[in-house]
Amino acid sequence: MEHNSTFPIKLTELDMLRDEASSYLKSIQWEQGSRAKNRDKDAKDESILLYLSRANNGSSTSITSVSKTILALKKRLLPDSVALPIYLNQTLYAVQEGITLGIWIKDSYYDASGLSSLNENKSALDNNGKREYESKMHTATAFMLFATAYKILNDLKPHASDDLSVMKQKFAGIPELSLMSPLKGISCSLFYFDKYLDHPEIIKSDKDVIDFTVVYFEALIDEIQLRKSSLEYTETIEDRTYKLEKSEFAISGWNNVFQGTAKSIEFNKIKFEQIVGNRDAKHFARRLTERMLSYDFTAKKNPFQELGGFMPVFMGYGIPGTGKSMLIAAIATRLKEHCDTLDIPFLFHPMPDTLISTFQGGSAEKMVEWMKPMQDPTKLIFAPIDDAENNLQERTAQGVSAGVKEVIGVFLRYTEGAYAVNYGNSSIGLFTNLPEMLDKAVISRVQGRFKIDGARTEHDFLDQDHIWWRKLDDTMPDFVNMQGPENYAYLQDQGLAKNMGDILSNVDKPTEARVHDVYSKVEKQFKTNQHLFYANLYKEMQAVFPFFSSRDVRNIQSAISLRLTDFDLEEDWFENPEIYFKQDYDTKFNMLQELMRGNMKGLDFSEIRRQEVVRYLDNVATIADTDFKRKVDARVKQLNIETKARSTFENER
Repeated sequence: MEHNSTFPIKLTELDMLRDEASSYLKSIQWEQGSRAKNRDKDAKDESILLYLSRANNGSSTSITSVSKTILALKKRLLPDSVALPIYLNQTLYAVQEGITLGIWIKDSYYDASGLSSLNENKSALDNNGKREYESKMHTATAFMLFATAYKILNDLKPHASDDLSVMKQKFAGIPELSLMSPLKGISCSLFYFDKYLDHPEIIKSDKDVIDFTVVYFEALIDEIQLRKSSLEYTETIEDRTYKLEKSEFAISGWNNVFQGTAKSIEFNKIKFEQIVGNRDAKHFARRLTERMLSYDFTAKKNPFQELGGFMPVFMGYGIPGTGKSMLIAAIATRLKEHCDTLDIPFLFHPMPDTLISTFQGGSAEKMVEWMKPMQDPTKLIFAPIDDAENNLQERTAQGVSAGVKEVIGVFLRYTEGAYAVNYGNSSIGLFTNLPEMLDKAVISRVQGRFKIDGARTEHDFLDQDHIWWRKLDDTMPDFVNMQGPENYAYLQDQGLAKNMGDILSNVDKPTEARVHDVYSKVEKQFKTNQHLFYANLYKEMQAVFPFFSSRDVRNIQSAISLRLTDFDLEEDWFENPEIYFKQDYDTKFNMLQELMRGNMKGLDFSEIRRQEVVRYLDNVATIADTDFKRKVDARVKQLNIETKARSTFENER
């Protein structure tokens, strides 16, 4: 559900609730349920589960103090120090602030949902009223715990270790979670949090305190998410956003941006010069890396978004064996090298092969998990989808699985819709051999596209051979006893183009027959430097290709904007990052604007527009016609089989 209202969480109101939050840390009382007590009874004494099951030492109720446990940890971790260890103190403060905010959220839900009035008239409620009261109480408790955990994760996750796998192995889960009332909910959660902290095998260093706290409250959110579907009266949770005053922190329903944190995947290091041909693809990839590197981590936006030269979703397509996988690796290599130099966090986040699930709803969950990291504003993210036709296939095609439809649904929501948050630090690349098999709605999200056509010229094939045999020559000089070409130095044509004008200088008219006919028809009525030419061209295209829409026009406009920002960043900006990359957002924007003005002086807008329109429309027709031709070929093949079978049958009679 889209959140259409934002409510401020005022700091002054939180100040009034902090004493209540502190009281929970000082002392809470919890009686373990029978299932938690009896859990894993047969385990060895050192089992954490058994330890938790004996947390009350046999009594029915236990009084627990997190603050006392923290002090005990201090004595164990820093026995000779008066002060609390840094991370221990930071964790205690974060938990206190999380509980404070959770109480505020609970009170807000009480008022918004009508639970306050039900609570006041509790004794006079009939059966329906009592049921509503209890149901809303459960929801209030769940949302309070969710908000508490979410705030704690927001404050501590940046300071936690990148790899929490060891701590997660130690963690045995939360034995029970109570949603009966806010008091029971917070008491139960803090009870087990405290018992884990007190376990000698869990906390062995100051940093372990933060790491465990992150793991614990991530698990708490997961538990709440599992129960979310059974909660009622959630409308006043899902229709609004709560934003903390003087902060970027906000709670939007049950959304959890930490759910999709991901680690970068290893990849083969490849330079652009090792890729033969593909001038268009290499140029686009180079521009993509430069634009992503311009992202401002403080302002959380990219100046190229404002200038119109950033593509959050792009597509590279071509026949098998033309270098798609190499191009993915080359983009990742270039980004990683620059990020390492500039000390910028980088995430290489390819779509996994195991995304489609056989369980209903499983594919959507996996896709959401994959998409979530793209909303992380703290790193640059390159998210390629190789062989995109496997997971983003046309939904109307026969035999397409429910899992593929779920994946596409999530993709569409997260690339253009209520969930589509892009700070200008992430880009999704679709790479495919069969663009005509991609879902039409998915293709419409693609704002930049290029052909990956591999080696095309004599020099390209010379260079492809050279890359192969030079390894032999390095191993044994003169072993390759063949004569080289005259007047050509190997790899001299494999450099990067200066701009798209060098690549598209020979674009004249559409090459696809149907587009060419439409183009020629409109050209007889209007000149290509008239706005009416394009208005009528789009109208005629829609008559021939019904799926051509306003989004396609916007994609063309984006491609033209990309040409206007088709300039090189200065070399010394990379050599000395202080000149550009380390500057604030406004300074970077002004510097780019100057380069853009210089670039535009030598451009012909009318010609650029014509080139990009022709290129885009040819692409649309190629995809549509290839799909049609494949269906025709399949039908012809089937008819031939039937004809041959009938003939064979007649001859054998």
